[in-house]
Amino acid sequence: MPETDAPPKRRERRKAERPGEILDAAFEEFVKHGYAATRLEDVAARAGVTKGTIYFYFDTKERVFDEMIRHVSRPVFAELNSFVGALHGSYRTRLRALIGFLHTRMAGERASRETLRFLIAEGARFPDLVERHYLAFMQPFTERLREIIAAGIQAGEFRPTPAANFPEIIVSPAILLNVWWMLFGDRRPIDVEAYIDASFDLLMRGLSGAAATGASAS
Repeated sequence: MPETDAPPKRRERRKAERPGEILDAAFEEFVKHGYAATRLEDVAARAGVTKGTIYFYFDTKERVFDEMIRHVSRPVFAELNSFVGALHGSYRTRLRALIGFLHTRMAGERASRETLRFLIAEGARFPDLVERHYLAFMQPFTERLREIIAAGIQAGEFRPTPAANFPEIIVSPAILLNVWWMLFGDRRPIDVEAYIDASFDLLMRGLSGAAATGASAS
C-alpha cells in the first residue's frame, strides 16, 4: 500500500520515524566518506527519501552531522549509575568491573568508536559538539572512577597517590584501544580482555603497589 494511501496512524508513525532513519543513513555516509565528502543526496538515497525531505527536518548539512552524533551517542548517565550501583566486593573488584564497562562502551561499540573518529576529525568545526560529548559521556565516567578510587583510599585498599586526582589516566587505555582500531582495524588485532587485564595491573601497581592478578584481584 503506498504511504499516501496508508491509514493516518501509520503515516504519522512513519513521519515520526523518518528523522531517525535519515540520521542512521547519515551515520553510514559520514563513516564512509568523512564530513567534507559526504553529500546529502547520498544520505537521501540511502534513507530512501528525497533531498528535500532531509531539509524539511534539518536545515543544513552541519545540522545533520550534529544531530547524527546526538542520535548515535546513547546517554550514559542512567546506564552507568545503574551499573555502579550494582557493584559489590572490594573496591579493587569494583574498579576492574567499571574499567571493563568503560572499554565496552568506549571501544567495543562501533557507534562510540566512530563518534570519537568524528570528534577528532571535525572537533575544530564543531567545538560545542565536543563539549557536549565530554559532558554527556566522558565526565560521568571520570566522576564514577574518581568516587571509587576515593572510597578505596578511605577504606585503605588504595594508597593516596597523585594519580588518584586524574581519572583521565584510567580512561586513556580505552581511548588508545579505540585509536588502535581506527588505525589498524582487524589487521593488528588485540586481545581486548588481556589488554584490559594488563592496563588494570599497571593501574593497581600504582594505586596499591600490588599486582592485580590471581587471588589479589578478588
